[in-house]
Amino acid sequence: MDDSTLALTRELIECSSVTPADGGCQELLASRLEAIGFTCERLKFGDVSNLWARRGETHPLLAFAGHTDVVPPGNLSDWTSNPFKAVVRDGILYGRGAADMKSSIAAFITSIESFVCDHPEHNGSIALLITSDEEGPATQGTVKVMETLAERDEIIDYCIVGEPTSITTLGDTIKVGRRGSFEASLEVFGTQGHIAYPHLADNPIHKLGDLIKALTSMQWDAGNEHFPPTSLQISNINSGTGATNVIPGSARINFNLRYSTETNVQQIETTVTRILDSLNIQYQINWTHSGAPFLTDKGALLEATCSAIKSELGIDAELSTSGGTSDGRFIAPTGTEVIELGPLNASIHKVDECVDATTPAQLSVLYSTIMRNLLCA
Repeated sequence: MDDSTLALTRELIECSSVTPADGGCQELLASRLEAIGFTCERLKFGDVSNLWARRGETHPLLAFAGHTDVVPPGNLSDWTSNPFKAVVRDGILYGRGAADMKSSIAAFITSIESFVCDHPEHNGSIALLITSDEEGPATQGTVKVMETLAERDEIIDYCIVGEPTSITTLGDTIKVGRRGSFEASLEVFGTQGHIAYPHLADNPIHKLGDLIKALTSMQWDAGNEHFPPTSLQISNINSGTGATNVIPGSARINFNLRYSTETNVQQIETTVTRILDSLNIQYQINWTHSGAPFLTDKGALLEATCSAIKSELGIDAELSTSGGTSDGRFIAPTGTEVIELGPLNASIHKVDECVDATTPAQLSVLYSTIMRNLLCA
């Protein structure tokens, strides 16, 4: 076991970095990267810290992408130990960010250190794109770094995102894409009035019944071999004045569509508008597009990754596009081959978040092997 990767994971966990804070993680990373020939740029946007580090000037450019921010730990008394004190108990490493995703970031660093030591004259370039804005709004992090790179025509050929992708055992699942995310905030208008005189009012809550039925029964698409069908889920309904004898004047509803490559935002917006108009509903709607779907179903990166998992772990990884969004959605549109590979995701965002203490070192070996497959041909 490479204890140096576990040690760095513990250091990172103990940097309290609840989004959008970085907690000193990126400076720790930069100091190690600069020692092996990386040029490190600190890119600050608003209250978000970003690090772009690169070694080499030629192509192919392989980038490792991840985030140092973590979600809040919640009630500290619910944790068996302090979430920002990395603790190993019975071979398990506990701490906020252990799985999502400080093990991966530590493995990025030690794998690169090992690879550069063994292959100082490797082909191409290696980079890291690290942000403290993945668990938050994600508006000042990776998306801004990608805009900066685009302005100077700096193109990433391959990108490994260290999100926790594994289900049962390390390496069993590679994310090769993600669905798009399109969210609506809808206000439906009626006429406020006394609940005993409904003929003098127009209840907007009642209008929601037919609307919800229409939205949730809609078959947006059938999906395809890579993506399940587009799904709509309602997340919030709110109305009322606080009094039980008043018909409210408006009702608000939020819903989100996780959509496949068989559908686009224009089609979704047109369909929802048609439904609303067919029901003679007065409304105001605001849309938020969090990211388009992306897919890397073939290419040198996927081949190198599958080969590394097979040679190092002896398993055939499943290719998946399930789950929520990731910062891969900001990188893939440039034409970059993007995959996600990281530790087990069973404990992410939970109390007592954890990984097997051998995971960071195993990840480091995997990442090193992928680099060797891509940059030593």
